[in-house]
Amino acid sequence: MLGAASVILDEHGRILLVKHGYGELNWELPGGRGEAHESAEETARREAREEVGLELDIDRLTGVYWEPNEDAHHFVFRARSTGEARVCDRGEITEIGWFDPRALPRPLSDFTESRVVDALSGGPTRVHTIGPRVWRR
Repeated sequence: MLGAASVILDEHGRILLVKHGYGELNWELPGGRGEAHESAEETARREAREEVGLELDIDRLTGVYWEPNEDAHHFVFRARSTGEARVCDRGEITEIGWFDPRALPRPLSDFTESRVVDALSGGPTRVHTIGPRVWRR
């Protein structure tokens, strides 16, 4: 399985997060599973359009995360958008918000938190192995 998400920044350095309407009812990066014959970058762009109505300017790939328990690779991009974000997929997303990266909302997984830190660090793109989620409540 291939998945892709984006750390989308606004002009104030805030990050766009979406709140899921299922599972842990958690805050998450916009993103999701790839479709057949779709690159990771195309997945990230499509998911941003479908979930929050944004067209992305992707700056760079910031991390690849291997999740052996799910047999999945997650690609994460740092991106910008000048559009107006809105909830587009009410079946999945209950709300959206722009947050200071030092004050992220709860509940939030350690996985989401680490992808944000990696995207903002400016360091080289790395491949990480991740385990089960730890929830910050």
